[in-house]
Amino acid sequence: MKNRLKVYRAMHDLTQEALAAQLRVTSQTVISIENGKYDPSLPLAFRIANLFNVRIEDVFLYEGEPGEFRGYPPPISKR
Repeated sequence: MKNRLKVYRAMHDLTQEALAAQLRVTSQTVISIENGKYDPSLPLAFRIANLFNVRIEDVFLYEGEPGEFRGYPPPISKR
């Protein structure tokens, strides 16, 4: 999952350590999320979005797997 956490952190002039403290996680968690090595839990994603006063989907972009259902209604297959 791609994310814009580093962008929002920079916009608010926060260090990784300061952001981690506000989110009640370790700085390694923030680093891992920013580098795309860790996807946050849903509660943590909500805390991040709420902290920056944005929607979760403004920070996180789920790209999914090829052929995966991405919304409703599902696409109509052409035969």
